[in-house]
Amino acid sequence: MLLAFPGRWRGVARTVWDGPTVSLYVPEEFSSEESDVLRRYFTNLDGPVFALVNLPEVVKGALFARYSRSPKSLRRLFLDEFVGDLDISGDHTIDATVGLRRAEELYEKVFVEYGDDSVAQLGGVHLACEQASNILTKALEWGRLMSYLEQSTRYINYDVRLGGRYRYFRDPAVLAGRLGTRYVGDMDRMFDAYSVALDAVTEHVRATVGRGANVSDFVFRQATRAKALDATRGMLPAAALSNVGIYGSGQAFEALLLRLRAHPLPEAREYGELMLHELRKVIPSFLRRVDVPERGGRWSTYLATTRERTAELVATLFDDEHVAPAPPVTLVDFDPDAEDKLLAAICYPHSARPEHQLLDRVARLGAAERLALVRAYVGERENRRHKPGRAFERIDYRFDVLSDYGAFRDLQRHRMLTIEWQKLTPRHGYVRPELVDDAGQQPPFDDAMARSAALYDALAGELSQQASYAVAMAYRVRYVMQFNARAAIHLLELRSGSQGHPAYRRVVLEMHRLIAEQAGHRAVAEAMTHLSTEEPELERLEAERRAEQRRGG
Repeated sequence: MLLAFPGRWRGVARTVWDGPTVSLYVPEEFSSEESDVLRRYFTNLDGPVFALVNLPEVVKGALFARYSRSPKSLRRLFLDEFVGDLDISGDHTIDATVGLRRAEELYEKVFVEYGDDSVAQLGGVHLACEQASNILTKALEWGRLMSYLEQSTRYINYDVRLGGRYRYFRDPAVLAGRLGTRYVGDMDRMFDAYSVALDAVTEHVRATVGRGANVSDFVFRQATRAKALDATRGMLPAAALSNVGIYGSGQAFEALLLRLRAHPLPEAREYGELMLHELRKVIPSFLRRVDVPERGGRWSTYLATTRERTAELVATLFDDEHVAPAPPVTLVDFDPDAEDKLLAAICYPHSARPEHQLLDRVARLGAAERLALVRAYVGERENRRHKPGRAFERIDYRFDVLSDYGAFRDLQRHRMLTIEWQKLTPRHGYVRPELVDDAGQQPPFDDAMARSAALYDALAGELSQQASYAVAMAYRVRYVMQFNARAAIHLLELRSGSQGHPAYRRVVLEMHRLIAEQAGHRAVAEAMTHLSTEEPELERLEAERRAEQRRGG
């Protein structure tokens, strides 16, 4: 059993013991006065996973929203920016770090009277997950019925050290093995290269992009720094640490914990135990099945067994097949009869006829009538949040995508879709932004990629799961995305926005083109009236200006 952070060590990496392995976490120092305040609202003060309690929901939500753009830990963010606006005078007797015994008794009674799943869907927790690798964050963000906010690489300088060290995950098995010294040395060199390139690209952008008379110096510096961060983030390894805020029901957390227990990555399994330890302080009864061998145990075993057996069989059947060339974005499946199905779905709630009759009727409509139906249903969309109704869910698309890992990270977080991805390796090559070349940083960029690939190859033979930590985010990964037309409207409009990262903007704009031209679903494509095709010089400029105006600047 994993014991979470025994003792109270200050200013040094904390040790998590799990048999022969040791994971390192860099704790934060708080004064006695700060600790007194934090103890009322966080389930521990020195671990990487903790729940938020005794706070208004709006405060917890705002904390997580601010979390994604701040280099600070959540507890430090709370102290620096939130606690001054709260009335905490009545909370002196609360100590959230000891757990909520009364809640456990109450939930146990409710469970006995009303059953497990229905109640577990109605109780939620805000959980902070800090210092998780970028590989782990994708496992954390797998569930559809949860909300996530992840630390953004476009707002935070990753060369800022944490506890005197660069921000990357140090896997115990890697450090204890013969490649441990090389792993640390190569990772440090990759972060060194990122730091140098970031400064050089920032200087180049500020020297070559006009500021404009109506743009403040602060906004200009923020927008140009964001552009440089976008261009250089590909030099960071997937081991780079991130903070993730998660909100979910007890049932959703149960499913997440069982998946983590079955995960092949040791970091995921260890982190799942830390999460369970903290969640049991808040929603203990919702998670009582996790440790029951006949329930949670069998579920995790099932997940692990099916994954392993499938992987073995696929390796036997396909490992001698070469990887065929493919475009970056391929529309691999769509419905040729989608337009008729869309029109029938539009008519259905306004008619008394069965669907097969509506399908027969819309097939006989003229072009003008068909167009009029779609236009009436879509209406005048004043902004992208005005979304057409569920008739668009009658149509599905499946795309095979090959993009850099950074773009995948952003697209993966959309939950109203089916997404599966392949293992991150250097085998598909990498993407080097033109801005890096323009700033004269091609040599260090390419050197970092070569170092990344060589370290991956060295690790892959002995520690195949941990090898992906070494892969830089500029390397490409293959994944499949399947979603309905209504989800496409949301996804493509949001991710094509002018302030978005160029890498994922290219992906979604190509998806839009394929929907219109290859599938021939022009009615669907034309419903995306808030798709943006412009390429601004500074993607974050307008967003930074609006933020400054809201602050009263």
